Amino acid sequence: MRPVTLEDVKKNPVFQTLIKEADDFLEALGYTEHGFRHANLVASIATNIFKRLGKSERESELAGIAGYLHDLGNLTGREGHPSSGAILAFQILTSMGMELEEVAKIMVAISNHDEPTGFPASDLTSAVILADKSDVHRSRVRLQDPSKFDIHDRVNYAVTNSFLRVHPPEITLELTVDTGIGSVMDYFEISFERLIMCRKAAEFLGCEFHLNINNTRIW
Repeated sequence: MRPVTLEDVKKNPVFQTLIKEADDFLEALGYTEHGFRHANLVASIATNIFKRLGKSERESELAGIAGYLHDLGNLTGREGHPSSGAILAFQILTSMGMELEEVAKIMVAISNHDEPTGFPASDLTSAVILADKSDVHRSRVRLQDPSKFDIHDRVNYAVTNSFLRVHPPEITLELTVDTGIGSVMDYFEISFERLIMCRKAAEFLGCEFHLNINNTRIW
């Protein structure tokens, strides 16, 4: 039997339905976008991290799958969503015929991708953490009226460009921030814990983590 690919996962109707419903639920709660746009982007970034680090094609594929599925657990609520997402992924991926060892690695990555309890305990987990936390951008904001923005909406809307540059031994998150909309301090207020996770994840991968905002190195 051939290995389960990222394309197989994206085409799976069960995953499609769960990701859509999870994002619809978060929208009702007032959260920024966590749907197919976010899933595809995190999958792409995680894959790129592994490729830039010289990982094998299969390892890079698994990074993409873990990135694509990392927020699956939002279907059951934000609290505990990494653990519930890992369980859902286990059930569906095994039914698709994925090897158990690969499923287990993906479960570890999904269950440890988020603060405050997540920990970069593997290369795969570290790649997903970095990919997930680097997705800050105005396209994630759902509200059309800026007067109704909370700080998360304001910070995301202020970021007009974001890019995770992987150039071993450095991994740098590059942001362009419109400070007329949201300040750099606003970004740090909601992101400091995430940045600590990124630093630990980069270190696990044998790299240094840096943050550039408006062409200035902040970290």
